[in-house]
Amino acid sequence: MWRRLDVLDWIRIGLLTLGLIFVATGLLPLQDAVESLDEIGPLLVFLVGVIVLAELTKEAQVFDAIAARMAVLGRGNYFALFVLCTAFASFVTIFLNLDTTAVLLTPVMLALAPKARIAALPLAMTTIWLANTASLLLPVSNLTNLLGMEKIGLDAQGFAARMWAPQIVAIAVTMAFLWTFYWRRGERRDLRYTPPLLEPVGDRALFAAASAACALFIGLLLLNVHVAVAAPASALIIVVAFAVRARERLTWALVPWQLLIFVTGLFLVVPTLSRYGLADLMGWMLGAERDPYRTAAVGAGLSNLINNLPAYKAVEAVIPSGEQGQLLALLTGTNVGPVVTPWASLATLLWFESCGRHGVKVPMRRFLLTGAGLAVVGVLATAWALVVTT
Repeated sequence: MWRRLDVLDWIRIGLLTLGLIFVATGLLPLQDAVESLDEIGPLLVFLVGVIVLAELTKEAQVFDAIAARMAVLGRGNYFALFVLCTAFASFVTIFLNLDTTAVLLTPVMLALAPKARIAALPLAMTTIWLANTASLLLPVSNLTNLLGMEKIGLDAQGFAARMWAPQIVAIAVTMAFLWTFYWRRGERRDLRYTPPLLEPVGDRALFAAASAACALFIGLLLLNVHVAVAAPASALIIVVAFAVRARERLTWALVPWQLLIFVTGLFLVVPTLSRYGLADLMGWMLGAERDPYRTAAVGAGLSNLINNLPAYKAVEAVIPSGEQGQLLALLTGTNVGPVVTPWASLATLLWFESCGRHGVKVPMRRFLLTGAGLAVVGVLATAWALVVTT
């Protein structure tokens, strides 16, 4: 097992170990540590449920079937395929979490590329950019949203009512950048693509169960059921189906232990650092004016420097609970902004790993420059949309 751990795994384990050292040495009082972990308990339940749901949905070939049918529906027209791919990636991100888009949708889209003789990079960039920028609408779309729900003081419907305009703007800006830098003919070279042949799914029963589980999850979210209930309840349906039809696929590898370790360590390390100067630094960076544009910019900048999860927690700690608009502005920065550096979000790190496994070369200079442009324009535009609709 230890030999199979990669650099990212060791970083996650190191973060948790550091957090435990802080607690053991008293740098973080035990009571504060317990309160911090109590806060993330429901989030960890949600993460396990939604990742298991997404993994088994992919195993049931639901994502593959949708991707193939999108390519057929596009009928060889690249612009039609572009619109369908952005809609699919946005939908998965909004309802099934950005990590699902980055980890599970990326290999599906990359597998589609050779079948339809499509360049892989435009499909790959569509998944990772929209995994980040399409994660504003619902609490479940991004872990940062879930982290801030209690302090923001909104339920899922209220959150969506505040963030629908920024979300539309973020997706529109992302589509403009994707088409300009990756999808237009000058970048892809081909005039048309070849629609792939549709292949039958391997097990119709599993396919139906996975589809029903995803529909139930979305329905429960729309009914405002807590995510810590909706995700495990929906995952249970597909787990039972696999237990009956393909028990060998139910392994402990489905449990996202890396993510659980990372989040737990994060909630021990960031509160400790906040006690010893980090909070003062964050307060200085935000300024006394509580300007939403500055808050969004700070969130985006820190996300690309240290990763969006610790960036959100560090900045959120110095924003009063009553400053709902500023907290939402912070989310526009930490959700839309992490598209520049490879470590800016966990989804981006996982996406790079997936691209590497599929032999897709990502030109780093191009990735950094186009991502920087999207971050600047996207964060500014979404913050503006938030301000004008408040």
